[in-house]
Amino acid sequence: MTSDTIVLRRAENSDALPAADVWLRSFAAALPTVRRAHEDTDVRDWFAQVLVPHYETWVAAAQNSVVGVMVLHGAELQQLYLDPEWRGRGLGDRFIALAKERRPDGLALWTFQVNQPAHRFYERHGFIAVERTDGRCNEEQEPDVRYTWAPPERRPVGDTGSARRHAGS
Repeated sequence: MTSDTIVLRRAENSDALPAADVWLRSFAAALPTVRRAHEDTDVRDWFAQVLVPHYETWVAAAQNSVVGVMVLHGAELQQLYLDPEWRGRGLGDRFIALAKERRPDGLALWTFQVNQPAHRFYERHGFIAVERTDGRCNEEQEPDVRYTWAPPERRPVGDTGSARRHAGS
């Protein structure tokens, strides 16, 4: 099955637990050195009680299973996680295209500094690193990076969208 056979759609209440399970599997695979701040049951409750009913939550559905999840809130791309078996198949690219379509004025997100594959992925999609922190302000207490994306017509003249480090990096 290819990413072309996957449907991206708004999450329904029944998608909350499968989406949470994708998040849990993906986090474990992509971030093995990062301490999770919440137990599995808390993550599932967060999806069921907060993300799906109150945020713009999208899922990638393959037949009857959820293989990816994306959460938008305002101009913030808050979550983008793929089932580990679905990484590298273009599904993340489709989610980013959808996020840009849904937020044409720009997007921002945080990712952990140790997640180099995520850095490469977001930079390939025109996101720019604008801030780095020591992790004191996130629940995992893990150093992170703030990325932003603006459509080409909103970038300063001469800005190609390549990644830059801010002062102090």
